[in-house]
Amino acid sequence: MKTLFLVLLACLITAGADWASSAAEPAADSSAGSLLIANKGDHTLGIIDPMAGKQVAAIPEDGNTGHEVVASPDGRRAFVPIYGDSGVGKAGSDGRLLRVMDLAKREVVGTVDFGKGVRPHCAVMGPKDKLLYVTTELENSVTIIDTQSLKILGSIPTGQPESHMLAITRDGRRGYTANVASGTVSVLDLEAKALLHVIPVSPTIQRIALSTDDRRVFTADQTRPELAVIDTASNTVAQRVPLPGVAYGTATTPDGKWLIAALSKNKQVIALDLETLKVAHTFDAPRAPQEVLVQPDGAFAYVSCDASKQVLMLNLKTWQIEKLIDAGPGADGLAWAR
Repeated sequence: MKTLFLVLLACLITAGADWASSAAEPAADSSAGSLLIANKGDHTLGIIDPMAGKQVAAIPEDGNTGHEVVASPDGRRAFVPIYGDSGVGKAGSDGRLLRVMDLAKREVVGTVDFGKGVRPHCAVMGPKDKLLYVTTELENSVTIIDTQSLKILGSIPTGQPESHMLAITRDGRRGYTANVASGTVSVLDLEAKALLHVIPVSPTIQRIALSTDDRRVFTADQTRPELAVIDTASNTVAQRVPLPGVAYGTATTPDGKWLIAALSKNKQVIALDLETLKVAHTFDAPRAPQEVLVQPDGAFAYVSCDASKQVLMLNLKTWQIEKLIDAGPGADGLAWAR
């Protein structure tokens, strides 16, 4: 009887220890990941730990300046098009490379050579085919790359100069490019590799974003404080929304309720209610807010601030600025690596 009691007591102690151990373990953070940032000023890709609020690494790009970045779906690699040493439409060098970086090793592990200067700029991962789509400005096209073999598979004509930024629908069938100098948006059939439509918007535009249901495209007029809303069913500008300043980068939240926009000259970030198309929240930002990225779980938005070497972290639950994170000089393109 005494032996049985001791056995039962030992079992209870072991079970209690196991329970205490499991209770002490922190729950997994579903938002765990790193923020990637293209630091144009020092030609590096920065890796930021957003919870710690600091840049933890800067990977040399081994070439001229990369403006944008995208991460592989598994979060292990980053793809950085090397644009050159100038701004869109300005004189300077014409980049011809795309760097592939191992985020664990923190080094360049591959390169795609376009064969000539094409100013590769915005890279977007196809949501279905997992191919890489890169705007190649001087070719008036979007180039398609196999991310495993790093081979160029073909290109899609945009029919317009300075095709700078790209957005792709969730089903991977359509692409939309913001063509800066012509002030137009090109509609692309990604499967057929064909140009479908060119939509006039304004004298000059810059960035581009899609609604979460892919029914609307958003791009900001660079000549007046106004947001153009394109209906993707008719491929026409359906609405023009007044803003408190000229917008630059924009991004929608995963719940489809908000568009976060950077007003560079105003040094502000705004949240536009997509149901009413009214500005509901306004935040002061460091100088030159540029690109906007929303964390996949919708908890935070990040805004790179070029001239300030910082990233603004905005809490989308409390609508408060969570923190300002120091990055590199010329902080610009953003991506999330899980």
